[in-house]
Amino acid sequence: MSGFTWHGGRLAEAQALYGGEDWIDLSTGISPIVWPGVETVSVDWRALPEPDGLSALEEAAAAHFGVDPAFVCTLPGSEMGLRLVGRLLDLPGRWLVPSYRTHGEIFASGQPVRDGGEALDAKVALLLANPNNPDGRIIAPPLLRHWLQRLERAGGWLVVDEAYADVVPQCSLAGEVNDARRLVLLRSFGKFFGLAGVRLGFLVGPRAIVAQARRMMGEWPVSAAAIAFGTAAYRNREWMADAIMLLKDRAARLDGVLMGHGLEARGECPLFRLVEVEDGFALFDRLARAAILTRPFEENARWLRIGLPGDERAFERLDRALGHG
Repeated sequence: MSGFTWHGGRLAEAQALYGGEDWIDLSTGISPIVWPGVETVSVDWRALPEPDGLSALEEAAAAHFGVDPAFVCTLPGSEMGLRLVGRLLDLPGRWLVPSYRTHGEIFASGQPVRDGGEALDAKVALLLANPNNPDGRIIAPPLLRHWLQRLERAGGWLVVDEAYADVVPQCSLAGEVNDARRLVLLRSFGKFFGLAGVRLGFLVGPRAIVAQARRMMGEWPVSAAAIAFGTAAYRNREWMADAIMLLKDRAARLDGVLMGHGLEARGECPLFRLVEVEDGFALFDRLARAAILTRPFEENARWLRIGLPGDERAFERLDRALGHG
């Protein structure tokens, strides 16, 4: 069971353990609505990525985030950016919990905190996710701006993992990024566009930090495919707007299904919900026996995170499996 508690995925492991082939993977926070352009964008696999192509990607991403491209550095996934930030800032860390396990791994020293206010008057880097994982909590931007001001006065930094901010754009602090602020954001491509395998992300921060990150990433930080898909997808504003609305509708549908079985859904991120039950591992097991993979948690055996079903058939199967207990 320990493998399933580390992060989402591991579908092949679940199939080997429980049998069956027609599985529904609800263990991740990856959107089930896949950007359709992936089927039509052509990639030249024979040539190295061109600098102009990388610049075009960063311009498209920056326009979507609402920042100047000079504040954006392309990464092979946002987790790489988090690990870079830990080295670049070279400060003791404080990371808001519960959240990603990897948040505690990026600093040479530090400690978790339950309230960001505990870290505001020290020269530290405070790291949090907004929207958060696994509980979908959103910290309002005015409060984050207050925390940023307090950290800046103490010589610290605020680092916000905005991997899910595309689906709740109003929570982003991108508008605060400039050379005078001690603020770094990490953005993910794959979660919102349903293309986690592309491994594409971005560091957004002051130009001095971006320049250091670019030197560490080197000439070719991502593949030609990541550049091609990312550039085209970020330019597809109409699809993004439609996807946000559709994800909200499906999240409301998921809330209704869970409520119908006496489960109270927690979270404001449309891509997943967290439920608390008497035995999260037992519910995980029951759903797995119905070939539905979800995400249990070693640190809290009462929790189970359930991702967003991709279609009507998946909703119906989840509904039936929850009712057969």
